[in-house]
Amino acid sequence: MQVLYPRCCGLDIHKKTVVACVLLTEPDGTTRRFVRTFGTMTGDLLALGDWLSLHEVVHVAMESTGVLWRPVFNVLEEGRTLLLVNAEPHQSRPRPKNGRKGQRVASRPPAPRAVASKLSSSTIDPGPARSDAIS
Repeated sequence: MQVLYPRCCGLDIHKKTVVACVLLTEPDGTTRRFVRTFGTMTGDLLALGDWLSLHEVVHVAMESTGVLWRPVFNVLEEGRTLLLVNAEPHQSRPRPKNGRKGQRVASRPPAPRAVASKLSSSTIDPGPARSDAIS
């Protein structure tokens, strides 16, 4: 698999949590994975942005249903390339052996595909047009 984005993150956005999985691909081809859970309040999202900056991540794929992605997008938008991806294609993956779909398991798929740019994203209007459409 050809790596197009050596420093990327997949976000699994829920009502009260955002699970982030950062993948860092080294020049020798080894990959390091960091998974961390954040809250959805503004301070928590700012901490997520700081954590992404610490890892020098500029490509982020977000999985979300409904409108839960909006505050995350608004906080992380500046200085990063964000993709809003459909969670539906990932629902067919097998469940863990314990039969439960854990948040950490769900957060992993967007990041590996983001590394190889195999995700298709939704179209999101630029900031001013987006705020006009919401109000």
